[in-house]
Amino acid sequence: MKSVFNGSVLCAVLGVASVAGAQEAAAPAAESVKAPSADAVRDTWNYFYKGQGQGPVLVEAKLCTEVAKEGPNKFECTAEVGPEGIKAGTTVMLWQSYLVPQGDSIDDLTVQVKQGNTVRETKDVKVKGDGWRARQWTGVKLAKPGSWTVVVMRGDQVLKEVPVKVL
Repeated sequence: MKSVFNGSVLCAVLGVASVAGAQEAAAPAAESVKAPSADAVRDTWNYFYKGQGQGPVLVEAKLCTEVAKEGPNKFECTAEVGPEGIKAGTTVMLWQSYLVPQGDSIDDLTVQVKQGNTVRETKDVKVKGDGWRARQWTGVKLAKPGSWTVVVMRGDQVLKEVPVKVL
């Protein structure tokens, strides 16, 4: 019985892999990326499948003016705020990418928006371990000129600070 089940799983995996391969062939060529080490892959698998209760890993956070809603870059930041800054009154998104252990639901993340040392806005963020990557984008308004910082926090712990110049 076990061999029949394993054979069924193998057929399903191969079927999905061939469909995914066909989709990749139809997609535009991706940029070349460095393959991770075997240890890095193993650590990632272990964390995703066995790291329940340990919290999220914030992989990336950046300020964006656009997040793609469809196409090959769906849910990706497609227009990042540059070092030159952004015009006052503009609403931007703090785009975030997390690795969350499978099945976990994280609801103690916040995004704080600070002008200098003054907190102007705080928003709750929730992410779930439904897949390899949990992406979230949180809209914030940068109302006045000056030096601003958008901060991702879990409880009292700062996970990432993103400075931005507002003109």
